[in-house]
Amino acid sequence: MHGSTVIGFSILLTAGLSFIGAGVRVPTPEWGLMIAVGAPSVFTGQWWPSVFPGIAVAITVLSFALIGEGLIDLLDPTKKM
Repeated sequence: MHGSTVIGFSILLTAGLSFIGAGVRVPTPEWGLMIAVGAPSVFTGQWWPSVFPGIAVAITVLSFALIGEGLIDLLDPTKKM
């Protein structure tokens, strides 16, 4: 595994643990906790408290993966023409 993959996995793991209640507590801002707090509101039509932190997690993890792949392509001497 590359470093960028490990960073993305750790972000997902931390958010997942906070979502199920095994992470940080309420006064600390955390994406998984924000999703968990906003999840019951989705059924009443207020979808934004949980969707926007979920999008932020997805964009961050995808960004780390793409940056890592870009660095591999840029710095790998075996892929030079």
